[in-house]
Amino acid sequence: MSAKVWLVGAGPGDPELLTLKAVKALNQAEIVMIDDLVNPAVLEHCPGARIVSVGKRGGCRSTPQAFIHRLMLRYARQGKCVVRLKGGDPCIFGRGSEEADWLGEHGIEVEMVNGITAGLAGATYCGIPLTLRGVARGVTLVTAHTQDDSSLNWAALAQSGTTLVVYMGVAKLADIRDGLLAGGMSAEMPVAMIENASLPAQRECRSQLGAMQDDATAFALKSPAILVIGEVARASTQISMPQLLHA
Repeated sequence: MSAKVWLVGAGPGDPELLTLKAVKALNQAEIVMIDDLVNPAVLEHCPGARIVSVGKRGGCRSTPQAFIHRLMLRYARQGKCVVRLKGGDPCIFGRGSEEADWLGEHGIEVEMVNGITAGLAGATYCGIPLTLRGVARGVTLVTAHTQDDSSLNWAALAQSGTTLVVYMGVAKLADIRDGLLAGGMSAEMPVAMIENASLPAQRECRSQLGAMQDDATAFALKSPAILVIGEVARASTQISMPQLLHA
């Protein structure tokens, strides 16, 4: 496949959540540029590919985005089948559209392959429905970590009436709490803090908005983690939950 890059979502961690289209792309890959949060188990689908680590994690030393762009371009121009493998979904806080636009401007064909995002999988593996008839009519996905370190409009989010799923929020729990409380959200609003979504190491801490920072500290919550804030986090559904894969 000449001068083409696949931007592939590897899902939240459980390798069985990889899509068939993602497996197809990996089977064809000659170069796989992999993010830190991708479960290495998915690499069994590309045994002949060269694996290039281009990790990007908040709070850690990361591969510069400009370098990633240039590396994808170089391999694609060599006629290699390139897979840029990202945790979750490429277009949900994954810079997928940025990379696709940049490659397109340089004449490289791009194909996007969606993946299951951690916010959805983490909630499901805890028995939490992100929408629930009569309780939550919608979901809002937000990141607490912005490029310019500006604050989100937490007051508007507090009044949205939707379930809030917050990515990259572990280091900003106090800001999230204070912003939502100032916006009128109840201190008793249920919160689920979910670490390592869908992996055998997944942990969850149930709390309330006013107490979530103290509870997270006592729980020793660490990234990667997502927050589910809303009435749906009050209880778990009584359904058979997916089984976490163990090595």
